[in-house]
Amino acid sequence: MGIILGPNQYGKAENRVVRIVRDTPRHEIRDLNVSSSLRGDFAAAHVDGDQSQVLPTDTQKNTAFAYAKKHGVTSPEDYALALARRLLEATPAATGALVDVEEYAWDRITVDGDGHDHAFVRRGGEVRTTQVDLSSEGAHVRSGLTDLTVLKSTGSEFKGFLVDDYTTLAEADDRILATSLTTTWRYSDHGQVDWNRAYDDVRALLLATFASTYSRALQETLFAMGRAVLEAHDEIEEISFTAPNKHHHLVDLAPFGLDNAGEVFIAADRPYGLIEATVTRDEEGR
Repeated sequence: MGIILGPNQYGKAENRVVRIVRDTPRHEIRDLNVSSSLRGDFAAAHVDGDQSQVLPTDTQKNTAFAYAKKHGVTSPEDYALALARRLLEATPAATGALVDVEEYAWDRITVDGDGHDHAFVRRGGEVRTTQVDLSSEGAHVRSGLTDLTVLKSTGSEFKGFLVDDYTTLAEADDRILATSLTTTWRYSDHGQVDWNRAYDDVRALLLATFASTYSRALQETLFAMGRAVLEAHDEIEEISFTAPNKHHHLVDLAPFGLDNAGEVFIAADRPYGLIEATVTRDEEGR
């Protein structure tokens, strides 16, 4: 039985690229974490130590920074597509390029009621994400976000679940529903997409649906959120969710002579329920 090289790729991970636009006195900032990798016919590098077809990872890093200037960063998606095309052009042995981008949001610092022209404060938590996979078959674009932490203090229940010998969970008619949402959506057509507008609209739909949907389970809420996005955006083929259930347990205040009618909770960080789901279109149109 012979031994051969299996699937492989290589690249430069987590380049912290910050682009400041200084064309006017009112500056703009795009703060990115960029990872790139190439796949293709690189067997000689592994088997024979022949690097003649290898574009160094340091070059990938340099290209990420250079393209932040040369191409600009109007959106993570547009930037990632341009970077992937450049890396493929520069590497004849490569058959595909994968570019992952995280974007960290900054807000203008408010001074005398107005946003300052060149002073910013980092927004906590939520991160915008993009993945571009480019090959001869075309470009596949996934956008999304991580760590979007949301909570509703009522409008959620959990009851009627399966019970066995080890079940201790009590049914809840009224509970806190909270999660730190990670979601990605896949574009079926990205030729005319306004990336920033699409992102803002999807995010707004997710939040509005979470807030307005009476939830009998986090699963039901996720499906409602996904359905709302697909109904509003024909260019999105599917949307996937990873949602840890951020449990809030009612604190027993009776030992202190106090009532607790759903007012004081302990937020438990672990263990937690982890709900994952993908909402997609029915290929047969049903």
